[in-house]
Amino acid sequence: MEARKRGGFTLVEILIVVVILGILAAIVIPQFTNASESAKVSSLISQLQTIRSQLELFQVQHNGNYPTLDNTWGIMIGTSSATQTGPAAGAGTDFGPYLQQPPNNPFTGTATVAADTSADWQYIAASGLIKANVDMTPAAATALGMDTTNDVNATGS
Repeated sequence: MEARKRGGFTLVEILIVVVILGILAAIVIPQFTNASESAKVSSLISQLQTIRSQLELFQVQHNGNYPTLDNTWGIMIGTSSATQTGPAAGAGTDFGPYLQQPPNNPFTGTATVAADTSADWQYIAASGLIKANVDMTPAAATALGMDTTNDVNATGS
């Protein structure tokens, strides 16, 4: 009698493939996580550079005054005159817009602004200082290459 040959995989073969795929996944997934964090850091630094340059332009064009905190993004995406530090409508709007839209903090995904660390961005109108607030420890922020003195407030524990 002729023996029949089966065409399927054995349990051992399937287990070996699953183990190999698991090992590869364990190696690759952390690298994607690091790339994602690096992209957020790069985006944050770019956002800060843009915001800061536009704040300085605003200050130069508005007789040494920075935008007020109460409507920072509205002022920056609107137009204004040299004597007005708030959003303007109609004639006499010589300057702006400085930003196309309120900038989202890459680590939070939103664009709230406050004078302290309770929002996505910390903005001090008197000096024009702006920092991003991130929910991580200062050591973690530094390890990712973020300047915790000038660029970010690491508010996590």
